[in-house]
Amino acid sequence: MNTPHKKPHPRPPRRSLSTADYVDGVLAGDRTVLGQAITLIESNAAAHQRQAQEVLSLLLPHTGKSIRLGVSGLPGAGKSTLIETLGSRLTAQGHKVGVTAVDPSSSRTRGSILGDKTRMEELARDPRAFIRPSPSGGALGGVARKTRETMLLFEAAGYDVLIVETVGIGQSEITVRGMVDFYLLILLAGGGDELQGIKRGVIEIADCIVINKADGENRTAAERARADYERALHYLPPATEGWKTPVLSCSAQQDEGVGEIWERVEEFVERTRESGAFQRRRQQQNLDWLHGMVQQQLRDAFYRHEKVVPLLERLEDEVRTQKTPVTRAAWELLRAAGFDPYED
Repeated sequence: MNTPHKKPHPRPPRRSLSTADYVDGVLAGDRTVLGQAITLIESNAAAHQRQAQEVLSLLLPHTGKSIRLGVSGLPGAGKSTLIETLGSRLTAQGHKVGVTAVDPSSSRTRGSILGDKTRMEELARDPRAFIRPSPSGGALGGVARKTRETMLLFEAAGYDVLIVETVGIGQSEITVRGMVDFYLLILLAGGGDELQGIKRGVIEIADCIVINKADGENRTAAERARADYERALHYLPPATEGWKTPVLSCSAQQDEGVGEIWERVEEFVERTRESGAFQRRRQQQNLDWLHGMVQQQLRDAFYRHEKVVPLLERLEDEVRTQKTPVTRAAWELLRAAGFDPYED
């Protein structure tokens, strides 16, 4: 006898939270509300953005008490393994750890390395840790803004160690340097010149360099690479005033040397807080964020301007075919938006 097919009950719609609901939930450490609050700030809808700014304004007095750690490295360097090993160590010590990423390519690759939490299975299950994949959106400026705001939500929810991972080596590394206290660069020992493939600019901003996978037959090569980078740093200015960038080796997979990394982070925080460098960096980062936000919003508003949109395609074509000088085309677009660069 066939039983009639029953239609599944539709899932009730998620209740829209008020600003007070978001604030109270985040401050209480409610993981569900925290996740919803992060989704709110990642939304590009105007109404959501207005509410997100209200939420952040009310939570701001409860932020700023974490250690913000940036982690970068070439693909395959073992960043996610090191983050998981370090994060698990910290939660076992009583810390609350928030992990997110800056990945401007995530709209093309369908998520960063953090998009697959199975790469950090143990940490993802840890009730004292919260892993948030990077927001998609492509534009580095937009992703960076959302990452900064996610960090504020983490801090308001009581997470005292924040880890921001970057994907690959490039402009995103410089962006992350501008939002963290301590910048950790993960490298591997390999054949040939160890300095090949690493931009000098990335090494210059590192507060600590770690040669990972220093175990088994690779231990000797890792020590040789560590010494090479240590010598190279003698010729570079310090990334942070009053701090000499250490070069360490570790095996994140075997949990060897990972504890020493955190000891250096704590030493760095203590020393820079005493000298005032820690607070000065935070203050400068906020100012840079302010000016960056203004520039981004002005740029977006300019290209959406009702008088710029119909002009842009024609002027682009004229510049491409050299019918109009670039400077004249730019001037015409700016005047259309109400800005005259030559007005007294």
